[in-house]
Amino acid sequence: MKVIWLAVGFLALTSAVSATDNELPMRVQSALNARSVPHDSLSIFVTDLDSGETIVDWRGDEPRNPASTIKLLTTLVALDVLGPAYRWRTDVYVAGDLSDGKLDGDLVLKGYGDPFLVTERVWQLLRNIRHAGVREISGDLLLDDSWFEVGHYDPAAFDRQPLRAYNVAPNALMMNFKVVRYWFEPDHEGGAVAVRVEPPLDNLSVENQLGLANGSCRGFQRGITVTTNESVDEVTFSGRFPNGCKRYAMDRTALSHNEFVYGLFESLWRESGGSIDGGWKNVVVEEDAEPLLSFDSQPLTEIIARVNKYSNNVMARQLMYTLGAEVNGPPGTEENGRAVIEEWLTDNGLASTKIAIENGAGLSRKTRTTAKDMAAMLRFAWQQPYMPEYLASMSLSGLDGTLRRRFGDSGLVGKAHLKTGSLDHVTAIAGFLQSGSGRRFAVVAMQNHEDIHRGPGEEVQEAILRWLYAQ
Repeated sequence: MKVIWLAVGFLALTSAVSATDNELPMRVQSALNARSVPHDSLSIFVTDLDSGETIVDWRGDEPRNPASTIKLLTTLVALDVLGPAYRWRTDVYVAGDLSDGKLDGDLVLKGYGDPFLVTERVWQLLRNIRHAGVREISGDLLLDDSWFEVGHYDPAAFDRQPLRAYNVAPNALMMNFKVVRYWFEPDHEGGAVAVRVEPPLDNLSVENQLGLANGSCRGFQRGITVTTNESVDEVTFSGRFPNGCKRYAMDRTALSHNEFVYGLFESLWRESGGSIDGGWKNVVVEEDAEPLLSFDSQPLTEIIARVNKYSNNVMARQLMYTLGAEVNGPPGTEENGRAVIEEWLTDNGLASTKIAIENGAGLSRKTRTTAKDMAAMLRFAWQQPYMPEYLASMSLSGLDGTLRRRFGDSGLVGKAHLKTGSLDHVTAIAGFLQSGSGRRFAVVAMQNHEDIHRGPGEEVQEAILRWLYAQ
């Protein structure tokens, strides 16, 4: 994929501290030494949000892979450019005669990139269609996803895990992230394993070859092997499932985007008493066509909370494509989304030759930024009128999101709003912390080192935050 290197220089932060071992807090040095982790694998930049004073600058100018903390940039640009109240829409059209609840023709759905059109919201959309007078559809479901142009996309390219939810491609008419949840429950009397699919999709074939084995509920995928055909409309489960499991859930992608939309629509439509006789086709709706109804998404403020608190990759990518479509005109692409972010950074004096952005989600080996650059971005956000919404989109230490199980036995609970990032050999945090004395800081820490993601990185991060909280 093409990577855009961003130009110009960040606004200088004041009172830079020289980068020597003596400037690293002793608590942090101890955490690094205890795991024999090189000090130069770490970058830290901390700034006082009120005074602008630089508290720590340890290799703050060194470009590193920030993993998912780069989502803080994508969501900040979305807030600033689209506005906190921005909503996506899904338009519904009828192509045919509608009378007494019967549509003699086709129903048309046109998507504009709603990142959170999950099953429950699709059900609400269908309920609105019913209220608009449609019960029976004699024709097909026509789907228009032309608002985005994704091109060739290989879901296995990043880590050879094409069925994982985080590898889903963006799509203008994405439903439920193109993900199904498989529930596995042992049938002790029959010696078999029951498999349930949620949401149920009639166009997805599931073959259950699982057997039961004696054992506790543990092991990779609980002993389940998943195989699919090329189009991922046939899934086979094999292996030995431990009888010590009461229930086990596995989320995996299925079908193509449009096949998934049709399968979910058909299932929920029939469940609600409707009927549809045909299949599905791709179309492009004429620009002057009048929709039967428009279904609005949740506001952007709620969307970015799901992106940042739970580090949702495909939602972050939907944001980037949306920026491209809204600012530079449809179709939204990864390239024109990057261009919007590049221009925004330049316009706000926040661009840097040390930033490289690929997909806006952080699921990348090419993305780069520096701790200093990210801290400057956070300080910029702190000074904006939408700062409360941005702050609230991050995980609250020890309480929710990706930090729910961290810092629970320390005084840091509820004291920091942070975005975490983790890839193989990469770990990072970025966000805001209020110290015990009431001082407020922007803090960024990034580490790129072999196996740092396996635990040592989190220990270093906790040492940084504990030290900072004491300031």
